[in-house]
Amino acid sequence: YYQPVLTLDTQAVVGFEALVRWKHPSLGLLPPDQFVAVAEETGLIVPLGEWVLKQALDQVAGWRSRLPGAADLWVSVNLSARQLRARNVVDMVADALLTSGMPPNALQLEITESVLMDEVGPTIDAMKAIRALGVQLAIDDFGTGYSSLSYLKSLPVSSIKIDRSFVGCLGSDDASAIPLVDAIVSMARALDLEVVAEGVETAVQRETLLELGAGLAQGYLWSRPLEPGLIPAWIAARARVASIT
Repeated sequence: YYQPVLTLDTQAVVGFEALVRWKHPSLGLLPPDQFVAVAEETGLIVPLGEWVLKQALDQVAGWRSRLPGAADLWVSVNLSARQLRARNVVDMVADALLTSGMPPNALQLEITESVLMDEVGPTIDAMKAIRALGVQLAIDDFGTGYSSLSYLKSLPVSSIKIDRSFVGCLGSDDASAIPLVDAIVSMARALDLEVVAEGVETAVQRETLLELGAGLAQGYLWSRPLEPGLIPAWIAARARVASIT
């Protein structure tokens, strides 16, 4: 499944986050929190993650070549702790890019804060090697971990994703919501990092994030994660909206 990522100011589509779902034969569609942890524990997350990466790159490469206005779309894929520690992770990413024909800068790999604090040295080494390929790196669920500012600036990342728990409080009676998000955006700006806000559901949240200086966002305000077959029509509909506004 793919959830669009848009600019907060013009609301133009710039990319998609690939999100894995399991179509279970008897339980129906299962979200990742019901199976990814088990896959991580058993090691199945490594072949599963490689499959997701290759599927996502191939899919978006097809949209870039076929759909009007989609030539510069990028795709974001989650990279698990187990994958990041795998000895062949850099070769795996390079091979997936080569097979799909996607340029490296059209791929963003997302890594959570908690993963970054596990086996710090090897983790940073792997990230630097992936970054050397030209691939973008993002810290996912930012604000839920415990990264220090000095540690953050040493990481070869290009963007941070503000966790939905912070975004969801914008527009509420939570007096700390705006200062917290403002602090995250200001810190990112100081480190020259792009900011992506997750879980944007209301126009008020979008307007607040825009005022605070966030650049990109994703959430139900624009779209839920969609099956690949629905994406071409969704992109065409967004293009019509953009032409009107």
